[in-house]
Amino acid sequence: MPYQPNDLLSRHFQEQLPDLISKVEEQLTQVSPDSPNLPIYRDMILTVLRMAQEDHNRWNAKITLQALRELEQAFRVLEQFKGRRKVTVFGSARTPVEHPLYTMARELGAALTRSDMMVITGAGGGIMAAAHEGAGRDHSLGFNITLPFEQHANPTVNGTGNLLPFHFFFTRKLFFVKEADALVLCPGGFGTLDEALEVLTLIQTGKSPLVPVVLLDVPGGTFWQGALDFIRQQLEENHYILPTDLKLMRLVYSVDEAVQQINQFYSNFHSSRWLKRQFVIRMHHKLSEQALEHMQDAFADLCLSDHFHQHAYSGEEHDEAQYSHLVRLAFAFNARNHGRLRELVDYINLPENWAHSKPQTTQRAREPSKVS
Repeated sequence: MPYQPNDLLSRHFQEQLPDLISKVEEQLTQVSPDSPNLPIYRDMILTVLRMAQEDHNRWNAKITLQALRELEQAFRVLEQFKGRRKVTVFGSARTPVEHPLYTMARELGAALTRSDMMVITGAGGGIMAAAHEGAGRDHSLGFNITLPFEQHANPTVNGTGNLLPFHFFFTRKLFFVKEADALVLCPGGFGTLDEALEVLTLIQTGKSPLVPVVLLDVPGGTFWQGALDFIRQQLEENHYILPTDLKLMRLVYSVDEAVQQINQFYSNFHSSRWLKRQFVIRMHHKLSEQALEHMQDAFADLCLSDHFHQHAYSGEEHDEAQYSHLVRLAFAFNARNHGRLRELVDYINLPENWAHSKPQTTQRAREPSKVS
């Protein structure tokens, strides 16, 4: 995508732009001559040059620098864990060791590890410490926030290469969601509720890929049930949300149920992306003709036009040939009702809807949904 100069830029900068672009591209070609991302890096550098030319505010410059440094460091550290499925676990840092929720979170970490998944938390105490304790260091990632008062990472990740410190909450939150193939939320305070609502908003609006969101409570617990009652009575009944938005989350009362929800979500569904104007779901198993025919009517409300069609990899996704063995289900998604999209995923995950074929055993690690 070519760099689009801002009309408000000074005439001097715009006059210099062709020469700047040429010099930037020359330097980038020397650094990484074969990278398909050169146009993106070029525009990033030109954006910084534009900021330098305007030079309005030192605080703005410091925020930009700190954010870029945090993003670059996180991308670099997390590259070594690429290809591993990850689950972000949220919950109160104040949950005491003797509380039943602490025990559940520790068991959750261990159970996720047995399913070959890593555990991401905010690296603090309480639920976060318990989940990491159960998962162990090699299966744990901690995204810690640096605060002006004393803040320590839990013993499992403290002092290891599995700990990432963040200065900004917004960059930390980005990676909580970006790296997650699933999210499990245990009871907690303002922070936990903030994370729960933000995650749901991102998925509801399509700003984050669809992943399982599991609300975990102790047997007989009322924390999440009370929250869901409020959402139904105040949000759904007042039409602030769609009734199907509630499908984006599942309430469970045991660790086994939580892990089963995640594994079931990926039993056939692999990942999704936008390809031009088509929404593409990658699947491990081809759907039967009967199931595909039933979908045309049962989920017609998800389509803007045409209908669902499945096909093999055709080479259009030239940047993701590693997924060439997966079946594609494509349709013109309305990009609005993601709760209904979750119902569609549940439908394609039912084994009775699969065509008879040899099961795939390929392990999955989600890449973010992309726009092409």
